[in-house]
Amino acid sequence: MGSTPEGRQTGARDRDSEGRARNARPRDGLGRPLPYDAQGVARQPEGLVRTPGETVDEAQALLDAGKPFHAHEVFEDAWKSGPDEERALWRGLAQLAVGLTHAARGNTTGGARLLRRGAGAIEEWAARTGRKRPYDLDLPGLAQWARALAGDVERGTVVEAAARAPGLRGA
Repeated sequence: MGSTPEGRQTGARDRDSEGRARNARPRDGLGRPLPYDAQGVARQPEGLVRTPGETVDEAQALLDAGKPFHAHEVFEDAWKSGPDEERALWRGLAQLAVGLTHAARGNTTGGARLLRRGAGAIEEWAARTGRKRPYDLDLPGLAQWARALAGDVERGTVVEAAARAPGLRGA
């Protein structure tokens, strides 16, 4: 078996320091893989346990910077490490971020579908728990934003991620 110019074995899977399969290719701001020798944006560290407030702050900063894929990873950490009763909330927020990612990549169908799925998930969670503003998140406003953006995407609007980023805590 040969090796690549980067020293990886041809055909071998990239692995992280614990030996888990993990693509080591750099990524752009929308999470798209770049060639191994390209300069990408810094990736979010995985598995960080943040407070809910830290999660919202970090995700908002990434959304504002036009990096919704990376914001999705922050929400994913919260859904995996948080209390069971909040998993659906954080998963729904992650779906909103991935929906914005796909919309900004030009994936009309996937973007609209994930935006609507995320909106439904956070509305369902709010209705079930009676919490409309957990951690000062504006869940009704986020659901409205997601559905409006989904409609725009389906009408052919070109989406620039930073310009269409939601305000997680409201306008």
